[in-house]
Amino acid sequence: MPQSRLLLSLVLAVCALPVQGDEAAIRQTLGERYPSLRIESVTPTPIPGLYEVWGGGKLFYADEKGEYVLIGPLVETRGKTNLTQQRLTQLRAVKFDSLPLDKAIRFVHGKGERVVAVFSDPDCPFCRKLEQELAKLDNLTVYLFLHPLPELHPGAVEVARNVWCAADPAASWRAYMLDGKAPAAVADCQAPIDEISALAARLGVSGTPALIFRSGERVDGALPAERIEALLKGGS
Repeated sequence: MPQSRLLLSLVLAVCALPVQGDEAAIRQTLGERYPSLRIESVTPTPIPGLYEVWGGGKLFYADEKGEYVLIGPLVETRGKTNLTQQRLTQLRAVKFDSLPLDKAIRFVHGKGERVVAVFSDPDCPFCRKLEQELAKLDNLTVYLFLHPLPELHPGAVEVARNVWCAADPAASWRAYMLDGKAPAAVADCQAPIDEISALAARLGVSGTPALIFRSGERVDGALPAERIEALLKGGS
């Protein structure tokens, strides 16, 4: 091997060592101090000594030893680019076709050529607002995943189960969300609520509503119809 190539190889090898060491140190320190946090990735940022940490559906930053963490947006000032939001969009991306659509309630608006998946809690006021906005859209198929959050809404699990078990779950859902008509109680019926809860945890969906578009982009919150329309045109 020519001396110049050997020297270059040695330099690259030496330069790579601190990054590997920093990642290991961050994982070890945070693992010891936050044992419930499942760290999925540690990545260098454009700022020397500052690392991006992704875990538990959260994105934050740590120094090279994990002694300190920063929570909040990282902004590149030249282009006014929110690097944190940019990375969150990438990290939260979901392969739409991997979703268990058989465990969702299906709604078809018009031809239903466009698609969106929604995680929703029946007793969440923002979910009710989103339902009103979705009703304004045409040529759309909505796959609704029942994701009640009992820590916030104690009765939501029972409502979700009764909706799923109704003769017409889609009509039952809309009657409850748009008209306030509670679904009838149904005995001896199982709903895939635990499965959807586990799916939400894997995807980092911790709140409702959450929308997933055909492009894989995930957006949280009760978006207005105009915003949903723009996202649908962007790749769904």
